[in-house]
Amino acid sequence: MNPIFAGDYPDPSILRDGDNYYMVHSSFEYYPGLLVWHSKDLINWKPVTHALHKKVGSVYAPDLVKYKNKFYIYFPANGTNYVVTADSIDGKWTEPIDLKIGNIDPGHITDEQGKRYLFFSDGGFVPLSDDGLSITGNQKSSYKGWPIPRDWSIECFCLEGPKLIKRGKYYYLTVAEGGTAGPVTGHMVVSARSKSLSGPWENAPHNPIVRATSLSEKWRSKGHATIIDDVKGNWWMVFHAYEKDFYNKGRQTMLLPIEWTKDGWYKVPAGITDSEPIRKPDLAPSKTDFKLDDNFEGDQLKPQWAFFEELDVNRFKLDGNGLSVKAKGNSIGNSSPLLCIPEDHSYTVDVEVSIEGKATAGLALFYNSTASSGILANNEDIIADLRGWQVRAEKEVVNKHVFLRLKNINNTVDMYYSVDGVKWNKIENSFEVSGMHHNVLSGFLSLRIGLCSIGEGKVTFKNFKYKPIK
Repeated sequence: MNPIFAGDYPDPSILRDGDNYYMVHSSFEYYPGLLVWHSKDLINWKPVTHALHKKVGSVYAPDLVKYKNKFYIYFPANGTNYVVTADSIDGKWTEPIDLKIGNIDPGHITDEQGKRYLFFSDGGFVPLSDDGLSITGNQKSSYKGWPIPRDWSIECFCLEGPKLIKRGKYYYLTVAEGGTAGPVTGHMVVSARSKSLSGPWENAPHNPIVRATSLSEKWRSKGHATIIDDVKGNWWMVFHAYEKDFYNKGRQTMLLPIEWTKDGWYKVPAGITDSEPIRKPDLAPSKTDFKLDDNFEGDQLKPQWAFFEELDVNRFKLDGNGLSVKAKGNSIGNSSPLLCIPEDHSYTVDVEVSIEGKATAGLALFYNSTASSGILANNEDIIADLRGWQVRAEKEVVNKHVFLRLKNINNTVDMYYSVDGVKWNKIENSFEVSGMHHNVLSGFLSLRIGLCSIGEGKVTFKNFKYKPIK
């Protein structure tokens, strides 16, 4: 059942290396960024490492490639495009190199002569140096897109996300059109082919390859696809989509089989529906021990965690007694919380906190610096923070140590505290989060679980527990 990545995993770029499959997604304002995942069966995925540790802005639409035994991730940020490289997929990855070219959504391809190129979202392309670390010429126009019927409801034409392969005598170009959000029916997957990277390109007769056509569909705004063959010669497509009633989970990664027609086009086989069960790939089973629970042991943050808009390694410390985070700001929004991605529609999440100085600890659901809600605790009181409006919910029940809980049932969130971790007390205040998503707030982000250390002093977090409610 789709999705194969539940939660905010947009703009998937997938790579097969032998019988190993790797994937990376847009990481936007979250640092460290560009988390690389590994699988053997395309269904069960395990995090490998973050490829980006230096803040360069909002990171989106990456392309993960392998060329001559080296790995590359090309990505746009801050009005330019960057590349990071590694000799091994698990690192160490280099610092980002600025390619000093604008545009977005770089897509890498190598031609018959071994020359390297990057395509961009406007359908143009530029030549790359042999080492892939610099641009060696001017951009040339190539693909103009598939004409969308004017009576369709779309956000914009918005050609983007070019991904290329070479199969037989043709280059195949897969792009997104219609806008990445907005109307349910807007975002779509489009394909074209050409015998030359310069064109002319012939649009596929099956376009759009994937598109939502009805408000009743579970998965909406489907696009930004990459196609790949597995080790047994079967073909698949990964793409992202929003989920009906749960746009706040962000764009989730989907998997569909594709088939090649006799006249050399690919399409989704008849009878395959992305909201119904699909036969699994016939590949070696892959296991993952990835989970959100965290006792904060060891000396490194686990890969599910990322700070919002910063990566200050001097701000936090793991010392065997939990995760200590220096307090910052005066609200959830400007405290640069530590975030992870919830996978489920309904869940409880708990954390134990110890408070030092004039710090305030928090457990929040966080979209961005102006949209969040959660339960806070200072040295004495429990505070409900409802979209920035703070209410002293319980007075003088905290003595520098407390347990906090959020219980999210289909977007309605209750808040609890406990002084011993056994008996939980529900506070008066609850909040609702269904509207905290891009179509309301912009930004292409998602609602994430946040650990907050606010004010002056520090907060130590222990025993982070995430439990799905089915």
